[in-house]
Amino acid sequence: MRAYSIFSLPKPLTDEQRSRRRHTLARLGLSWLAAMQVMMFAFPGYMRSFSTRAEDIESLSQVIVLMNWAGLCLTMPVVLYCAWPILKGALKSLSEGRVGMDVPVALGIVGAFLPSVYNTWTQQGEVYYDSVTMFVAFLLTARYLELCARQSVTQSASHDLIERFRQSVTGHSNTLAFWFVSIQLVLAAAFGLVWYWIDPSHVVPVVVAMLVMSCPCAMSMSVPSAVASAHAGLLARPAKNEFEVVQLTQQTGRIARQNLYGSIVWHLLMTPLAALGIVAPWLAAVSMLVSSLAVAANSWRIYRSRTREVPAQWTGPAARQG
Repeated sequence: MRAYSIFSLPKPLTDEQRSRRRHTLARLGLSWLAAMQVMMFAFPGYMRSFSTRAEDIESLSQVIVLMNWAGLCLTMPVVLYCAWPILKGALKSLSEGRVGMDVPVALGIVGAFLPSVYNTWTQQGEVYYDSVTMFVAFLLTARYLELCARQSVTQSASHDLIERFRQSVTGHSNTLAFWFVSIQLVLAAAFGLVWYWIDPSHVVPVVVAMLVMSCPCAMSMSVPSAVASAHAGLLARPAKNEFEVVQLTQQTGRIARQNLYGSIVWHLLMTPLAALGIVAPWLAAVSMLVSSLAVAANSWRIYRSRTREVPAQWTGPAARQG
């Protein structure tokens, strides 16, 4: 692993930070394994609408009942273990009388999981285990990228100018994320009531999809990922003078703003589709992951642009270590 990669373990990490990173990675791996299996278990449910003969529907319904119970068994550890930091963060925020970023995410997970458990027990209605596990897996992927980016920033804290920039814009991005989450919660509740009046069967998928879309993962990693990429570029190719650092800081600010406002626009475009019932919960989870990966890819342009003109014979810190 290169010394300036955001996935390498920074030396200054404390034991607590290393433990948090290991647990996050373990939760991420388990959620992905469970999500892939639960998606397979959900396949018979999608096939029910394609069957026309009564005997086929009856046989398929028996398989669906069995697969729903199997999906419940695999989704339970995802909710109780993988998603525990999210649920814990939401409970802490509510106990302090504020709406934190974990609140809509936890509501989306619980709002899809509990009705699914009830429908599995009664053997009636739809289940959303695939949406729950996919959402948790995608969410933890985005948060793992954010964690690596933030720890990479800690590794390179000696780059004072970029660090001062990070501190100046982090508060602004957090404020935007707070208001975005608050507005999304109000919209989810409002459209839930509207769908309850129009067609109660659409309440759960619409509300869950809107809660998933309210996850500010891309916004929360907009600044850290851009700053981490700038630090990685400086580690790979140290600046020759202060003016070069100023230019890099300006580029970092431009990319960070692209990340922040671009992710907001993306969510605003997807929210009406979710409110109309066009975007299913699992598709909303995919959209959330896509926006987070887009932020990471856009941020990495800072590193690529800085190292693109490095001569082939140049040997940086990583090469000397190797």
